[in-house]
Amino acid sequence: MNTFFVWSGMALLLMMVPIFYRMQIGPTAIDRIVAVNVIGTKTAVLLIFIGTIYPGGRVEMFVDFALAYGLLNFIGSLAAARYFHRSKVEGGGIDVEGEAEES
Repeated sequence: MNTFFVWSGMALLLMMVPIFYRMQIGPTAIDRIVAVNVIGTKTAVLLIFIGTIYPGGRVEMFVDFALAYGLLNFIGSLAAARYFHRSKVEGGGIDVEGEAEES
């Protein structure tokens, strides 16, 4: 059973590689926020996998870590989305090249 979780964790890590690309190159800030949120979610799942592999049998400890990490990830995404929504409403936009627009 441990080999299943090891291979699943490695596959999950492999699936994170394109998301790192989107996080670095993403054309908008929202794309980057979504990429960071997806990476955070997959990291929480990886924590659960590590808990099942851990020899001490303390899965509940890793579930607590994963829940706390997921909650922080969610709150961070909400804060970033609210910040970018407010900056867009106030007119301080950013163009495609990343330079500030002049009003």
